[in-house]
Amino acid sequence: MNELGTLTEKFNQASDKNKLKLIDDLIAKGEEGYQFLREFLSSSQGHSPNPVLGKIYQTLKNSDNQENINFIEDKIPQGIVHPQSSLNIDYSELQELLIIKEYQKADVLTRVKLCEIAGEKATQRKWLYFTEIAKFPINDLHTIDLLWNVYSEGKFGYSIQRKIWLSQGKDYIELWAKLKWKDGNRWTKYPQEFIWDLSAPLGHLPLSNQLRGVREIDALFAHPAWVTENALTTTTP
Repeated sequence: MNELGTLTEKFNQASDKNKLKLIDDLIAKGEEGYQFLREFLSSSQGHSPNPVLGKIYQTLKNSDNQENINFIEDKIPQGIVHPQSSLNIDYSELQELLIIKEYQKADVLTRVKLCEIAGEKATQRKWLYFTEIAKFPINDLHTIDLLWNVYSEGKFGYSIQRKIWLSQGKDYIELWAKLKWKDGNRWTKYPQEFIWDLSAPLGHLPLSNQLRGVREIDALFAHPAWVTENALTTTTP
């Protein structure tokens, strides 16, 4: 078995965490590695989106390889997540920004979309009452979280932040430190001190405004989206 064959066999047998690392090794193999990634993504259509498929999609979409570009345009032009919304909200722009790793722009748009979910009054004021969050449809909150998770190698999203919060005994002071939103008594300055790429700590994005207290993020973490058995079904188009 040649080196590429050994690598692809290793990839197929690896955990998702190790698959994420091996994608870079496959890219280094040039066209043969890209061909394997295209075939893997194609064979995964119909499967639930996950960070491995997200990274492969981003790799192909953002490359300057014409075969990759043709494959994406022909097979999966709009991304691997099929957004679900109970309110007919369009999440295509958010998906596009996350695919190209424009995380700062995606963060801003996420807050816009949360206000859209809350309704016209929230959209006009450009911020949320914590009481509005409890009424969010599960589909929409799941969609936003899934988009962030799939296109960040599993690093970002509200569900990730919630897991960290639970692991810290629901202590927000500890959470802010883990997310690097606060250093001691000093809040991280927006936007220049936040990290807008994948070198950021786990759960660093998307942001929530903590200057008005914890009620907003507390309502997000208490939302039934994270504990419901009625899981959102999202498949590749």
